[in-house]
Amino acid sequence: MTDPTALIGRTRARAVDTLSLDSTGTRNALSAALVTELAGALADCGKDPDVRAVVLTHTGTTFCAGADLRDPPHPDALVALLRQIVELPKPVVARVTGHVRAGGLGLLAACDIAAASTDATFAFTEVRIGVAPAVISLPVIPRADPRALARYYLTGERFGPAEAVRLGLLTVTADRADDVDDALAPVLDGLRRSSPQALAETKRLLTARVLETFDRDAAELTALSARLFSSPQAREGMTAFLERRDAAWVV
Repeated sequence: MTDPTALIGRTRARAVDTLSLDSTGTRNALSAALVTELAGALADCGKDPDVRAVVLTHTGTTFCAGADLRDPPHPDALVALLRQIVELPKPVVARVTGHVRAGGLGLLAACDIAAASTDATFAFTEVRIGVAPAVISLPVIPRADPRALARYYLTGERFGPAEAVRLGLLTVTADRADDVDDALAPVLDGLRRSSPQALAETKRLLTARVLETFDRDAAELTALSARLFSSPQAREGMTAFLERRDAAWVV
């Protein structure tokens, strides 16, 4: 029986578990509760020998709106969630048919493979509320093109799927939401045909440098995130965002 209060949906088809962010009222923002529930679902998948791979997707028109400003997770919890995706001994595939903002791009970058429809949009919006994309940089920076990334980190501009592929944040795009499943079909078929042991060890090869970044920088970036979120400019930026107005520094 489905739990109507659950923030994460879970289904299984031929050894692939699909985890759906299901908090449409908050545009699937990363609240403390959602982060905790997603971490628990991922842990279950990691321990289950019948799970070959995980698809991370969403309900509604937004994959993830970033941190929930009314109930944000502790930076340590977000670091742990991103590392959990990277370290999970099963491939994690992002399926995106909506918008991705800020912390949602951290989830996307932590996944091993990512597909999106061409109507999806992306933005690192942290600078517009007075903070920086600190914690999410742990998976983003090792996987993204640095020159292209600089523009979007510094401006908060929106960009589309083609640019997300160029940055290294997406693997493949599809014309319509319905076509994303067609684009992922050969990917999931390949994972189902692969040895669980081989998948786990191959993923370790692919994520070694990302995990080195976690080991080296997690403490510093967590402290930076906490400092910025408690600053006067962040309070102004978050208040302006919630009040749907320009922040005081906009010229």
